[in-house]
Amino acid sequence: MPLQLQLLEAEHVPLTHNTTLANGNVVRAGIEFDRRGRRVAYHLTRAHPGDPAMHPRDHVLARVPADRIIHLYRPLRPGQIRGEPWLARALVRLDELDQFDDAALVKAKVAALFTGFVVSPDPEDAVIGDGEADEDGAILASLEPGTMQRLGPGEDVRFAEPADAGAGYDAFFRNQLRAVATAAGVTYEQLSGDLTQVNYSSIRAGLLEFRRRCETIQHAVVVHQLCRPVWREWMSSAVLAGALAAPGFARDPASHLVAKWIPQGWQWVDPEKEFKAVVLAIRAGLMSRSEAISAFGYDAEEIDREIAADNARADALGLVLDSDPRKVARTGAAQPDGESDGGPDRDDDDEAIEASMETDRRSA
Repeated sequence: MPLQLQLLEAEHVPLTHNTTLANGNVVRAGIEFDRRGRRVAYHLTRAHPGDPAMHPRDHVLARVPADRIIHLYRPLRPGQIRGEPWLARALVRLDELDQFDDAALVKAKVAALFTGFVVSPDPEDAVIGDGEADEDGAILASLEPGTMQRLGPGEDVRFAEPADAGAGYDAFFRNQLRAVATAAGVTYEQLSGDLTQVNYSSIRAGLLEFRRRCETIQHAVVVHQLCRPVWREWMSSAVLAGALAAPGFARDPASHLVAKWIPQGWQWVDPEKEFKAVVLAIRAGLMSRSEAISAFGYDAEEIDREIAADNARADALGLVLDSDPRKVARTGAAQPDGESDGGPDRDDDDEAIEASMETDRRSA
């Protein structure tokens, strides 16, 4: 296909490039706008500004038309022209937290040092082990496992008691990570991997909120800003190159560019409960099978084709599978001929509805 995509970091468009061009266009943060405020071009460096092997000619900005650039970012306010790093709101806190962690580690190492002092009324007496004095005149003695040492009259042993390095450390660090997770838009459990204080209900509630956030980004940012433009370019290039036959594309390209975007599906903590809820929603008419299948990251049409193919292959081989609702009911009993899963194990609600319909028919 005559199509190439090149992924570039945002640093290729310098924030410091702000000027007014001779034709009246204005360049703001490396993005060129016309008199009506429309993006017409991007000014990019040929190499990453942080590349140590960057050649001087790579510092010269290249002007690339805006229709050749996909500027992928999440807008947070009206009039925003550049994106914001996901961790921008937590960078200062993360730096301070890293320094605190280093200091707590050093403090713990100091507290782990085991030091004892022999207090004697007579400084001329030898200490435990009769150690030799160092150059400053201090006598050092070692302590060995299983030692039974008798002290002289009036002598005493005291040990250093440094401050506890771990008091409140865990609770403080956890609270700081919660603040970082909030700034980053994820849950604390996803950020830290700590699942010691969650249950099924709490982690499900957190995952639901995170899922809504991800779905917003998937459809409003990734699909809208990246997938759709790439699909249009790919489809147009395929037709123009003769690699794909699309009659009527020149007259009505929009009908050929229709696409359904299905992101990756989600897995749940307790799939049994979730699938039961989905089945109830489908039976109540609150959700379609296509919507339910798409929520798990699959295409309903492809699933239906696979089910039909599986059923045809099983029938051809004379197989009766427990997973086939045409042959086996939910209770495991064989289905009567010509009846589906609504037969012997029908719900009481289904039977009540049919009885009411039969009464209505007789009344009519």
